[in-house]
Amino acid sequence: MSRVSGAVARVRASALGVTAGLIGWFVLVEFASGILQGFYVPLLPDIVTHLGIRDADVNWFEAAQLLLSALVLPVLAKLGDMFGHKRVLLFSALASAAASWWLVFADSFGAFLAAWALQGFYVVWLPLEIALIFDRGRREQHGVSRTRRAAGLLVVGLQIGAIVGALAAGRLFTATGGDLRLSLAVPAIVVTVVCPVIWLGIPESERPDGRRRLDVGGFAILAGALLCVTGALSFVRLPDGPGPVVVVGLLLAGVVLGAMFVRYELAQRDPAIDIRVLRRPEMWPVQTTAFLVGISLLGAQGPLATYAGTDPALGYGLGLDATDRSNVIGVYLVSVIVGAVLFAVTSRRASPRLVLIGAAGLVGVGYALFLPLHTTLWQVLLCLGVAGLGSGALVAAMPAAAAAAAPRGQTGVATALTNTTKTVGGTMSSAVFGVVLAGGAGAVVGTAAPFAGYLTVWIICSAGGFLAVILLLFVPKVAFADTEASARPAAANGEIA
Repeated sequence: MSRVSGAVARVRASALGVTAGLIGWFVLVEFASGILQGFYVPLLPDIVTHLGIRDADVNWFEAAQLLLSALVLPVLAKLGDMFGHKRVLLFSALASAAASWWLVFADSFGAFLAAWALQGFYVVWLPLEIALIFDRGRREQHGVSRTRRAAGLLVVGLQIGAIVGALAAGRLFTATGGDLRLSLAVPAIVVTVVCPVIWLGIPESERPDGRRRLDVGGFAILAGALLCVTGALSFVRLPDGPGPVVVVGLLLAGVVLGAMFVRYELAQRDPAIDIRVLRRPEMWPVQTTAFLVGISLLGAQGPLATYAGTDPALGYGLGLDATDRSNVIGVYLVSVIVGAVLFAVTSRRASPRLVLIGAAGLVGVGYALFLPLHTTLWQVLLCLGVAGLGSGALVAAMPAAAAAAAPRGQTGVATALTNTTKTVGGTMSSAVFGVVLAGGAGAVVGTAAPFAGYLTVWIICSAGGFLAVILLLFVPKVAFADTEASARPAAANGEIA
């Protein structure tokens, strides 16, 4: 009887493998995530008027969501590894839906800020989806290759959702006669619909054997380190933030706590984040690359928009209005989508290691081209197109590569770390770029940032791409292969599965 039931279980597990239908559900979830990330930006001026606040206060929205996301992402990913990735994915979707509805009815700055921060639970969706896909594919010995192909499609869904959200927001606001609450209800409805999709359409992952415990002490130290570092970097970007003494003090505290975290984790049997896994040659270059790609992918968008709007009478800039600047960003997002699609296609035949190296090289080349090519719109679009292709491929590749390098029971945490390091990289670069564009790299002309500041931004972004190429050369040539993933023991090199 037990043999029959075991056979039935194996057949059922095979039937619930990485099918097109399962990927379709995940694409819908990522489409909703893109809606959340793209819908609110065009409405920010109207939100400012509705709440009766200043334009500068909008910076607190991003800072609050960034801080909460950095804190909850590793914890939720670890809980997914322990108790099931679908269960935590559903919980985070419900939390984001509740926060989205809170935004609809929030009338004060404090309430809106709290709801905006809590909505950031969606940051864990993509890492948990990658972990679920990898778990299903690994049962059929094709986890890594199928995860790579699926990751590209998920990024496509995310970026299309962001574009649709950005384009729909203003039109819906106009169609409703300027009714902000009715407009804000649209993304809340979208995320609410996603919850039954997750509940009914997505199967649960296998939980590792043995009892697991949540390393509360480790996560507390990590949370303190992230809070100090991201808080300090966010304060740099705020016009009314604390002085440099507080910022430097927070950064130093974050470094000290980071060192304490490493020592503490090395002594734990079931750590929050396994430092030994991070030291693997197929893991640390991927996580470092995530940090470096965050510099250009997240940190350079603001400088791009301001450069495109700068009056060319100053000798630089494109002088585009808000609509044309949006179109430039749209072209960049389309190139990111194309890069993700190309990754999904080429990863079937090309070495995933070489794809990562090539994608990082495109980011470096794209921003290096800005140095001679920046005076006309077609030149800027060409540079962005090249960089966008590489960024799209990297965004799709990094979670899949991290999942392939992680042992059983740590897939969620490994994929989530790529998001965390990418966010920290984007936050750090945003702070640095804000300083150099405020006059730290040249004289400010009126309200326009100095041209030397923009050159500095492009050089940093290009250097980040080329540095990622060098680091990825240290990845073993056989890394991220199906055979390696399926053969790797759960507790290799002393790691706890």
